[in-house]
Amino acid sequence: MIYAKSNPVESLKSHTDYLLKNLTIFKNLYGEEVIRASDFNDIWELLSLSCFYHDLGKLFTPFQNEIRKKIGEPLLQTQFKNEVPHNFLSPSFIDIKALRQKYGENIYKSLAQAIIYHHEKDKDVDFKLIKNIVENDLKKNIENLESEFNNKFININTLYVNELKIENRIRESSNDYRIYVILKGLLNRLDHSASAHVDVEIQPSDSISNITKKYIQDKLKGNLREPQQFCLENRENNIIMIASTGIGKTESALLWIDNSKSFFTLPIRVSINAIYRRVFEDMQFKEAGLLHSSSFEFMKTQGYEDSFEKYEISRQLSYPLNFSTIDQLFTFPFKYRGYEKILATLAYSKVVIDEIQAYSPKIVAAILKGIEMINKFNGKFMIMTATLPNIFVEFLKKRNIEFEFTKFPLDITRHRMRLCEKSIDEDIDIIIEKARDKKVLIIVNTVKRAVEIFEKVRIKFSETNLLHSLFIQEDRLKKEDNIKNYNKPGIWISTQLVEASLDIDFDFLFTELSTLDSLFQRMGRCYRKREYDLGDEPNIFVYPKDASGIGTVYDKDIFIKGIEILKNYDLKLLKEEEKMQMVDELYSRKNLEGSDYLKEFDNAINFLDAVFDYDLEQKDAHKQLREMANVKVIPIEVYEKNILVFENYKKERDFNRKIELFLKIKQLTLDVPYYKVKNALMEVKYVRDIFLVKFKYDNIIGLHVGEEISNFI
Repeated sequence: MIYAKSNPVESLKSHTDYLLKNLTIFKNLYGEEVIRASDFNDIWELLSLSCFYHDLGKLFTPFQNEIRKKIGEPLLQTQFKNEVPHNFLSPSFIDIKALRQKYGENIYKSLAQAIIYHHEKDKDVDFKLIKNIVENDLKKNIENLESEFNNKFININTLYVNELKIENRIRESSNDYRIYVILKGLLNRLDHSASAHVDVEIQPSDSISNITKKYIQDKLKGNLREPQQFCLENRENNIIMIASTGIGKTESALLWIDNSKSFFTLPIRVSINAIYRRVFEDMQFKEAGLLHSSSFEFMKTQGYEDSFEKYEISRQLSYPLNFSTIDQLFTFPFKYRGYEKILATLAYSKVVIDEIQAYSPKIVAAILKGIEMINKFNGKFMIMTATLPNIFVEFLKKRNIEFEFTKFPLDITRHRMRLCEKSIDEDIDIIIEKARDKKVLIIVNTVKRAVEIFEKVRIKFSETNLLHSLFIQEDRLKKEDNIKNYNKPGIWISTQLVEASLDIDFDFLFTELSTLDSLFQRMGRCYRKREYDLGDEPNIFVYPKDASGIGTVYDKDIFIKGIEILKNYDLKLLKEEEKMQMVDELYSRKNLEGSDYLKEFDNAINFLDAVFDYDLEQKDAHKQLREMANVKVIPIEVYEKNILVFENYKKERDFNRKIELFLKIKQLTLDVPYYKVKNALMEVKYVRDIFLVKFKYDNIIGLHVGEEISNFI
């Protein structure tokens, strides 16, 4: 037997057959879509050849000996060491003459390089050694390969070695770039799913569009709204839709997706989890995947059956409908080594970008550059949001990307705004008075300010609650559940955490001013679906004075210009269309000239336009998409109270039980910017990538950043 893998033991023939079986599944589901993406009618034949040849270099005797050593079989005689990766040897088996005659030199290059680089490794190439291996190892063992595969291999050669030279790598400017990306990216998909022993694509029981229509009619007892009808009618087009909160954007996107493979992105995991639950549980669409850094924990703690299997299938991008954070997908514009897997998948898919305004200019630049790349492969996109900076639309138009642009403001008026001259903490008594018989929400721009306001309010008013990002997961989940189900007079104090992540509805909103797009998202948490009914009394109170986070969390120039625009609407009823117009005015390129926001966006676009293919590792691309380096921590007091969980985790040998204990540990963690805690960190015994932080913690305030516990032993 010629081995491919040691754990579990698998023959080369069996592994190859699994790829070819998955290829058939793939072609049956998305055959035409992949042809359109590659713009090459014979792409499936090339994919079949890539699957067949990709691992034949594992015939190399030292590679076989590595596996034989692990599984306890006698080693084979050889003069060579295992110094050359098998993927550098596999193209020697391609009948180069026949392939060139049929398709030409460029197609041969694409096939050879897809195989060579289906594993991306920094390895110096010794051309003389490769030729020696082909002549004195592979050719001498060819009978074993022919016997196992029942196939004759002729014309074994080393003519492909020029394709190993880094200067010859196919790049975005190369001929047949589209074919190469599809070949290499989908070979990666086929290989990875075969190694995981899962189907490369899962067939849905019905289209998500049909499921959504039934859900609207049977569960919501309604008909399609105007935006939903628009998306259904334009499902073959790219769409940018600006629509008010509560108008049914999620259902609109699902109708647009129709029966296509799709990826639905949101900025916050809480939101993604909520939509995943709605689709999986309420709509009963079971072929949905979840892609973010804690998706397995979520599925496990929610009690989903076969959580690990669902997690693995999600990781392989195999589900027809996938809910994801941006960082799981939009790293490919950085063109890191291995980026083709994501790009090739999105090339035959539909991508939904929800709440694009919630990202920093740098991340939006990566999203828009990614949309430009996807568009070149005939992939489809939909951007939907309640507020959309105009410079993003301008960028897509300048790049000649076609889309249907539409706006759907709610036809009800929900808000009357007062622009206050005081700072928010000067109005605490007024806020408390409102909260005696109404639900009041306070939103500020930083956790520090949220804690300060909370401390001042709770002294005078007992029914006061606090929610921000510096609670451990266990406490934060309880608080999020409490605020979603809050139905009595009282006060909740939070940060921008609640802007787009939670479906909540309060009677009054008191908020520090942020940027206008952020402010209008906050307004959506008050009178969410109700028509304004308070006469002349405002239900939104906005405080520009002494607002926290200006110049750090929010761009100072945009903040100041926002104040000037808002002055025209003080004490007036705010129509939804007026909110959209204000954002258009604020985020025009002319208005943003000289701002840090515009500089960051333009610099990021220029960087991505100039980025050199394969310069980055994947982990570096992920770092580029993160606002700042976060570290996962457990407060020392929480650790000490749960020390038995850690000790049991260390001793546990049962795989399933160990996973359960690890998930318990993750519930005790929170993510904190590294710079805030770097001097108070200690490693956690037995657990990697989680640190102890020597700051005080309680479930009322959260992590007391800066208040280090002294006399720690």
